[in-house]
Amino acid sequence: MTITLLFLAGLMGVVVWWLLRESTRVQPWAVQGPVPDVHTATLPRHAAKTALIVFLAVATSLFALFISAYAMRIRLLDWSPLPQPRLLMVNTAVLVLASLAMEWTAFAARRGDQDRVRAGLAAAGLLTVAFVAGQLVVWSQLAGAGYFVATSAATGFFYLLTAVHGLHVLGGLVAWMRPYARARSGRDADAARLRLGVELCAIYWHFLLAVWIVLLAVLVSKDLGLSICSTAVPL
Repeated sequence: MTITLLFLAGLMGVVVWWLLRESTRVQPWAVQGPVPDVHTATLPRHAAKTALIVFLAVATSLFALFISAYAMRIRLLDWSPLPQPRLLMVNTAVLVLASLAMEWTAFAARRGDQDRVRAGLAAAGLLTVAFVAGQLVVWSQLAGAGYFVATSAATGFFYLLTAVHGLHVLGGLVAWMRPYARARSGRDADAARLRLGVELCAIYWHFLLAVWIVLLAVLVSKDLGLSICSTAVPL
């Protein structure tokens, strides 16, 4: 419970800091020129990033609630961990690479390097799809060993946490399609929108990685006092 609250408080603090930083950049009283056209990239860019941060705050609260429920359920005497799938660590490494690829793509977008943006988006997308496929393989391994959603509370929480995270990953892939399509078209007129889309994807991918690292600690770390999977019997 303490770990969950600390994680939530830390991430909320980052959200508040970012919103305050962005708001201090907008000083209408200091503007000497004409009011910017609402069709320019400045206003939509600020609004889009703010909307994304608000969404991430809501998603963080959702994960925190699930982990809090798990932390209370694990205290009951009937709790029995399930085997730890080895593939979880491989999937984690794949998601780390996807996040790094997206950050590299955002750097290329800021420099206006369209070729690297296309390559980076493709790499990040493929790695993310590989992560989702790896998670499905983990589910298949557990089901093959007789561990289903209704088998125990531990299996139920395992499927719940990984499924909710997986849905957020799939949502990210849906959003990823738009900047990838723009990058493939190669139209210079969409350069500003492409950069914005890539930057939003990079923020979201880093969020997905941060949440997954917390979930992984919940799933396999006995040192934290929270463990769904038993490290003694790897799957």
